[in-house]
Amino acid sequence: MNAKLSRRKFLAVAGAGGAAVAVVAASGRDAKTKAESAEAAARGKGYQETAHVRRYYETTKV
Repeated sequence: MNAKLSRRKFLAVAGAGGAAVAVVAASGRDAKTKAESAEAAARGKGYQETAHVRRYYETTKV
């Protein structure tokens, strides 16, 4: 019975640890993408509607 109990504890801790790692990884990724998008906005890069883009949009109209 003691072996089952220790296996259960191990699985519970492993599951909780895996969930914690997923949360940390997701929060780090969100912060990184927010920082990158803020940098891009400061540099003026990103989506820009140019004449080439407008011509493409005209060709896609139905």
